[in-house]
Amino acid sequence: MNTSSLHLTLYTTAGCHLCDKALALLNPWLQQGVSLALVDIAEDELLMARYGVRIPVLAAPEGQELGWPFTAAELQDWLKSLPV
Repeated sequence: MNTSSLHLTLYTTAGCHLCDKALALLNPWLQQGVSLALVDIAEDELLMARYGVRIPVLAAPEGQELGWPFTAAELQDWLKSLPV
């Protein structure tokens, strides 16, 4: 798996402790070259409506999403399922 070609988005907001946990699970992947954009849903009405009660949500450019809760193993399986 070529992790340097993975570009993901984490939908989050300030003060979200679950988002901090998700980011901690992502950290090993970030060290392997996965790029991550953090998007604060509080700054966008549409994102707030879509993700307000679901964050953190990890999204791939192709539209695949992984919503919380997820484990390190589930994250790994999801990442491996993404087209590269």
